[in-house]
Formats: sequence, structure tokens, C-alpha cells
Amino acid sequence: MKAMQFSEVGEPEVLRPVEVPDPVPGAGQVLVRVESASVNFSDTARRRGGWFPEPTPLPFIPGGEVAGTVVALGEGVTTPAAGTQVFGLTSAGYAELALLDAASTVPVPSSLGSDAAAGLLLVGVTASIMLQGAARIESGETVFVPAASGGLANYAIQIAKLAGATVIGGASTPAKRDVALGYGADHVVDYTAEGWIDEVLALTGGHGVDVALEMTGPAHVTETLRILGPFGRLVVYGAAAGRDTHLDGTALESLVYDPAPGQALIGFNVGAWFQHRLPQTIALMEELIGRAVSGQITPPLLTTYPLAEAAEAHRLLESGQSRGKLILNP
Repeated sequence: MKAMQFSEVGEPEVLRPVEVPDPVPGAGQVLVRVESASVNFSDTARRRGGWFPEPTPLPFIPGGEVAGTVVALGEGVTTPAAGTQVFGLTSAGYAELALLDAASTVPVPSSLGSDAAAGLLLVGVTASIMLQGAARIESGETVFVPAASGGLANYAIQIAKLAGATVIGGASTPAKRDVALGYGADHVVDYTAEGWIDEVLALTGGHGVDVALEMTGPAHVTETLRILGPFGRLVVYGAAAGRDTHLDGTALESLVYDPAPGQALIGFNVGAWFQHRLPQTIALMEELIGRAVSGQITPPLLTTYPLAEAAEAHRLLESGQSRGKLILNP
């Protein structure tokens, strides 16, 4: 089968097309002919050799979530049947064929389509778990969402609004801020500009936000802590700009020893929820899929590339110029 693989870490051009043997489903697995593979920041981090909670053995085929059609069943598997269109998590999705755990595959709703389904789990479910599971958002609260024109932000903004929250989006350009407003954000700020913290505080009447999401990196964690109000929760779910800097110990001491009442810093990894909080995760995933099917939640803008152009998709994602979700079609 054809796949996109890197044999060394580096810039997007290390991603190269290769021919590799077709994978064979083991016990409890299904083999899927991939129709859509989602492009995520985790893929770019592994390609760069950046931090990731799991090993990245070389050569490596990236891709953590796909949608496609079941073509073979492993030992002990009776459903989903061959011919069923499904989506789910995998470990080598930039390929014509991929292996999925049969028990965790989800049928693709006809109203959703494979491209939207492929981008639903990692960003949509992550947004849902962060806000509803980790931060326990409540009606009447205010939420700050960074990278507010991206795929995860699309879901985060809509989930927060459905929960009855006010949303402040952070985006670096006027065009991206317009996208965030289109997603449903109530307010937008340029969170790369000097004075953005004061702007957020002004929007909350000096109170600060109740929930803030953060994915830029350690230096930005320190800044984002300053927009938290009493009992505010900061959920850190990545470091898109890298981890070359370090957390400010003074800011953390203030949080712990001289805080506004009850503030919390939460480190988030979606894999831990699948491993340790599976019933809650499945419930939130089913709720999200139901909302997407019913039209309560609209998937983000989808930009598709042929599988062979995976490197270009990585360049666009890392440039900060992408909007919505990037999808590869084998």
C-alpha cells in the first residue's frame, strides 16, 4: 500500500511517499481502507522530533485518526462488518489502509461524511472533554479559547455556547478573528499583541475568565494565568510553539501560595481520558456525535489534500495560516 512516512525528524519535506506491506488485523482489530485522514499538531510534533507522550520509532507513518471502509476483520471480531464506513483512532493513518480497534470504531453518519468524521475525534472530543470533563464548565461562566479559527476551537466555542457560557476567542489576525466570530465567539482579541490580558480583563469587568484553554507553550501559560478569575481553571493541552522556554516558577508560586480563591492549573492529555476515564469519554463522544448529526454543532471548514501532499498540509498547519481542519485523502 501507499503511505507517507518519515525516516528522520525534521521539516515537512522529510515526509515522503513509500510502498509498505498491507497491515494485517490482529485480534480485536479491523482493517480499514482509508478515505480521510486528519492532520493534527501531534503529527507535526512527532515529525519534528518534539515531545510526545508515546515513542516515535523510525521510520514512522503519522496519523492518529481516520475514516474509511472496513475491509477485513481480525480474530474474534464480528462487528463492524466488512463494508461498514467507520471512523476512529489509529497509529498510522497517513496510508491507504489502517488498523483500528474494533470496539472503539464509530459508524460514520450519512449526514456527516468521511472528511468531517475523520476530524471529529481528536479535536472535537478533546474540546468536549476539556470543557465538560476537565474544566466542568457551567452556565454563566466565561471561557477563553486560543487559536480561535482552528478546528479544535470550532468545537470548543460551540460546546461552550451550548453550555450557556460566554466565549472570548484569541486569534492573531483580523481574518482569523472573523472566523472565530463566525463559530459563535462573543468577543475576540489578538492574543499575540501587547495588552491582550488587559483587554480580556476589561471584557470580564475585571473579574477574569472562569475557564481558559492554552496550547501555545510554557511562556504563554504564564500570561494566560493572569486572565483567570476566582476559581478559574486553566487547561493546558499542548505546546504548538515548542517547549524551549520554561514555566515561570514565580507565577506558579503565586497560583499555589497567594492565589485568587481556588484557581487550578490542569494538564490535559486526551489519551489519559481514554485510558482512565473511558465511560465518561465514551459518553461525551456519543453526545458530541449526536450534536453533530442533529446540526447543533457544525464541523469546521475542511481543507483537503491528496495523501501525497501531506508535507504541504504540515507546512500550512505549522505556518499558523490554516483555518478549520486539514484532511488527507489517499
